[in-house]
Amino acid sequence: MRKMMCSVSVLAIVLYATCADAASKVWVSNTGVDSGTCGAVTAPCRTFQAAHDNVAAGGEIGTLTPGDYGSGGRSGLFSELIIVKSVAVTNDGSGEAGILATPGNFGAFISARTGDVVSLRGLVIDGQVSGAIGIYIAQASAVHIQNSVIRNFEAGPGRGFGIFLGPSSNSQMFVSDSIIFNNGSTAGTGGILIAPSDGLSSPSSANVVLDRVHLENNVVGLQLDATQGTTNGIHLILRDSVVSGNASDGIQAISAAGQRPAFLVVERSSIVNNGGIGISANGPRATMLLNDNTVARNGVGLSAVNSGQLISYGNNRVNNNLGPDGTPTGTLSLL
Repeated sequence: MRKMMCSVSVLAIVLYATCADAASKVWVSNTGVDSGTCGAVTAPCRTFQAAHDNVAAGGEIGTLTPGDYGSGGRSGLFSELIIVKSVAVTNDGSGEAGILATPGNFGAFISARTGDVVSLRGLVIDGQVSGAIGIYIAQASAVHIQNSVIRNFEAGPGRGFGIFLGPSSNSQMFVSDSIIFNNGSTAGTGGILIAPSDGLSSPSSANVVLDRVHLENNVVGLQLDATQGTTNGIHLILRDSVVSGNASDGIQAISAAGQRPAFLVVERSSIVNNGGIGISANGPRATMLLNDNTVARNGVGLSAVNSGQLISYGNNRVNNNLGPDGTPTGTLSLL
C-alpha cells in the first residue's frame, strides 16, 4: 500500500504544481466555480482542490458558506483533496464545511515537502461507509488538525482508517478538539493508525500530540505500529481525551525486537467500554506511561505482553472491567 501511495504522490506533485504568482488567500463557496483563476472573495472556487491549486505555498483557503468541498472523484482522483505544499484549510463558523469521500477514495491525502506545514480546521470529513481513509499523511514536517470530525471510513481490508500517519521522513502531527468515530470494518483498522516507514534515503519518525480527542465506535481506537524500520520511532502524548466504544482494543502499541520504539504518555483520559483491551503494550520496545486515567468496562483493562511495558504513576483507576483488570509492569513516583 505504501509503495503504491509513494508513486501516486509523485504524480500528484506534477499535477498540482503552484504558480509563482498565486494568491496568498483564496476562498471556496457552495456557489463558486472552479477555474485556473478562482479564489477571490467575489469569485470563489467550488472545491478545496481547485482552491489548493490556486493558492500560494504557505497560503490559506477560507470557507464562505456551508457545503461539500470534495472533488467528487473528479478525473479518477484517488483522494478528494491532494495537498502537496504548506497550506491552511480553514472553516471558522460558516456552517458545516465537508469533504464527502467517494467509494474507495481518501478524504485528504498529504504528500508535502520537508519543511511544509499543513493545517486543517473546522472540517467534517465523511467516508460515507465506502471511503478508504479520512486523512492519509505520507509526508509533511507538521500537520495540525483542529476542531474537526472524521467519520465513516469503513473500506477494507487494509484500509478503513480515520487518520493514517505513515510518513517516510520525520513528521509531527497535532490533533485537538476533534472526534474520530465509526471507522474501520476489519481487524487492525479503526480510528488512528501511526506507522512510519523509512524512506529510500532517510529515516522516519512520528511525533504526535492528541489533545481533547474522542476516538469512539471504531474497530481499534488508536494503534501505534513500530514494527517497520529501525530508527527514531513513535512518540505520542494522549491527553484529556476519550477512547470508548471501540469494537476491539482502545489503545494498542506494537513493537518488535530490533525495530523502532513505540512510546506513549497517556494522561487524564478515559479508556472505557472497549470490546478488547483498554490499553495494550505488545513488544519489547512498546512503552506507555499512565498518569491519572480511568480504565473501566473494557474486555480487559491493561495488558503488557512480549516484554511490553505499562508504567503507572500510581494514580490511575483501573477497575470494573469485564475480564481481568490487569496490572502495570512498573510504577513511578510523582515529583
